[in-house]
Amino acid sequence: MLKEMLKERNLPPLQERERMLELIQREVYGYMPPLPDKLTWAVEKNIIPNFCAGKADCDKVMLTSKIGDKEFTFPVYAVIPKGKKNIPFFIHINFRPDVPDRYMPTEEIIDNGFAVLSFCYHDVTKDVADFTNGFSGVLFPDGKRGASDPGKIAMWAWAAHRVMDYAETIDVLDKNTSCVCGHSRLGKTALLTAATDVRFKFAYSNDSGCGGAAITRGKIGEHISDSISMFPYWYCENYKKYVNNEEAMPTDQHFVTALIAPRYLFIGSAKEDLWADPVSEMLNCVAVSEVYEKMGKMGFIAPDRLPVAGDVFDEGNVGYHLRSGLHYFSREDWLKLMGFINKHKEG
Repeated sequence: MLKEMLKERNLPPLQERERMLELIQREVYGYMPPLPDKLTWAVEKNIIPNFCAGKADCDKVMLTSKIGDKEFTFPVYAVIPKGKKNIPFFIHINFRPDVPDRYMPTEEIIDNGFAVLSFCYHDVTKDVADFTNGFSGVLFPDGKRGASDPGKIAMWAWAAHRVMDYAETIDVLDKNTSCVCGHSRLGKTALLTAATDVRFKFAYSNDSGCGGAAITRGKIGEHISDSISMFPYWYCENYKKYVNNEEAMPTDQHFVTALIAPRYLFIGSAKEDLWADPVSEMLNCVAVSEVYEKMGKMGFIAPDRLPVAGDVFDEGNVGYHLRSGLHYFSREDWLKLMGFINKHKEG
């Protein structure tokens, strides 16, 4: 049933890695910004006294990237359990700088044995069409982009890469059990982050929809025309070519997830989030499974039917869960994600 549904979407066939990486950058997100010539940081220790009842410290880290003769600095919040080693950790791309946050139950994450490094996407570059603010102003001083220059999603993903650069210097973190995660537009960002940086062993997209986990062709809810009408600056200028012309795309979102193989991919959906389209998000898992299988890994293991609320398919390297409710990064989503990582972290 699921494979037949996928055939009806008439997706472009998966290709070799470098070709897919080229296409998603040139036609969708824009080419990733350059690596910094130098990365430095300043740490303000323990900014919240007695945080998590003393079980963890919350440090504020100011990361500074030097690119040519320009510098750009943004804050990161690092919460790391005390007295432990080999700690699995999240890099959470968040909507706010708050710790904890309504999308990030920090103490519960700590109690489950994880660290979390988070940053607010607005502290990198604002979620607006202005390309002169924040990091976008470093790249485009006059605010003007070329056809395949990076959009805001690529810039937020670039920032997550810099957080990973910093995380690699923290001795107690388990560099073999790292996960980048995000919700909605930042779920799209999390997928691009992992697709363009192999250091992340796990990638989690929550309710990311069009331009994220959902297959674009044939989806319900949000389409490219909707994204471009509201948020054209998320993507490169080339993406506008596919407004009401999705069949002409040389790519689709299974190219992005295929770039994460053979690492671990977990996609979360909400039953009532029809704008994101849970079925199209799950079909991405089906589409990308063949890449994992060709690499000798378990792909997507699930019954041959549409998902129902409460489903958790987490046996393979590609996992999916569907919860009841609306568009939100919930405690339930975090628990399912931590369960997926715990099941596979030794793999």
